[in-house]
Formats: sequence, structure tokens, C-alpha cells
Amino acid sequence: METHTQTNEFIDIFMLNNGKYFPSSQRHEIVQRLRLMPEDRMRYVSTLDFKDPTVSLIISAVGGTLGIDRFFIGDIGMGLLKLFTAGGCGVLWLIDLFLIQERTREINYQKMNEFLRY
Repeated sequence: METHTQTNEFIDIFMLNNGKYFPSSQRHEIVQRLRLMPEDRMRYVSTLDFKDPTVSLIISAVGGTLGIDRFFIGDIGMGLLKLFTAGGCGVLWLIDLFLIQERTREINYQKMNEFLRY
């Protein structure tokens, strides 16, 4: 019983510290899947590196026309497109100012899914 309580506390603390990195619609699913994860793997979840959506927004505002924001989150193809087209002549840069935070959360969620899959 003690380890179950410790596991729930760990999950609560993990989500308190990292919940902002995931889409709000997926947070409950992440908690449920963490509860099903074997306890010996639980310590590895805190080693995952997630990108901060706020940082990606700041990078997008400053260097979005060069694709730096997309390189930051690991979206290399879109980063190259923005680099070679000067942010799609400013259009892709402007669109990313509104979408980059959610895209960052989606990529973080994909990374978490990969971890929870194994």
C-alpha cells in the first residue's frame, strides 16, 4: 500500500511540474497511463526533457523567420522551409506566433507517448 501511495504522489508531483508541457486535453490520459506503468520504470519518467511552450513562443517571436523555433522543438522540415523562405515571406512566422505553443505541447506529448509505449 505504501508504494502505491508513493507512486500516486510521484505522479501528482510530476504532473504539477510538467503538466504545462502537454495539451490540456491529454493530461488525464497521461496520468492514467503513468498509473499503469511498472514502478521500476517510474524513476525514468523524470529524466525526459520536454520543451517549454513559452520559450518556443519567445524564440518564435525573435527568430521565427529563420525557423529557429521549429528547430528548437525538433520540427526540422518546417524549420528548413521557414529558413529558406524567410518564414514564408513572413506568413508562416505570423501563423507560428499563434500555433507554436500548441505544436510544442503536441511534440512533448508524442515524446511522452513513446516513453509510455515501452
